[in-house]
Amino acid sequence: MERPGKKERRADERIDAYRTKIKDSEDQKLRSEVFDVATYKALYRFASKGIIDQMGGVVSTGKEGNVFHAIGENGRELAIKIYRIATSDFRKMEDYMLGDPRFSNIRHTQKGIVFAWTQKEFRNLQRAAEAGVRVPAPYEADRNILIMEFIGKDGVPAPRLRDVSVGEPERIYRTIVSYMVALYREAKLVHSDLSEFNILIYEDEPVIIDMGQSVMLDHPMSREFLRRDVKNIVRYFKKLGVDCSEESLLAEITKKE
Repeated sequence: MERPGKKERRADERIDAYRTKIKDSEDQKLRSEVFDVATYKALYRFASKGIIDQMGGVVSTGKEGNVFHAIGENGRELAIKIYRIATSDFRKMEDYMLGDPRFSNIRHTQKGIVFAWTQKEFRNLQRAAEAGVRVPAPYEADRNILIMEFIGKDGVPAPRLRDVSVGEPERIYRTIVSYMVALYREAKLVHSDLSEFNILIYEDEPVIIDMGQSVMLDHPMSREFLRRDVKNIVRYFKKLGVDCSEESLLAEITKKE
């Protein structure tokens, strides 16, 4: 039987090798922002379970974290979102968790908030998907790492709504409205940051992304966040010639069946 100390050393060696493998594929500055030793260990655990087979390059960068492309079991493409612990605006994150019973017992430290935020986005994606909203399918979440469906093909991400020429704006608008209705009525969520920047177009259909900040309806600011989402969507589609208004859209989302 292998001695415990030797077994631990062998595990550390495998983690170091995995760390080197990732480092060889990424830009130094981006690595230093999101990869600490604990993150490498968490990624290695996913790799040991067969969830991650190969890490790819950076797909997008944001204020709170970066998204990487990866390959999982059976060649499945993955998006791996890694939240920064050191530089995330955890005070702002904390505000979006206010009043959410799912996270009433979180540790109010920077690390605790970021870990809870990762779980929050994972659960919000689950709720949205169960309500019939097209979002990236969530697969796993641990610490500051979220693994989900990659929206795109062969490592190339789908474009944002703002970056495409919309050929059927009325149809895309109505689809997005149906998702906003489903989020509100079925998932009991408000996206809270919905705009042309957080909607991808994949195979001619919209996909809603970035749901970490989404709040439950009993959040004290949910109505204000909903009005902001409505304002953003109406503003964008009015520019494309769609006949819509904030009042009618808000009423459609919130009306009782």
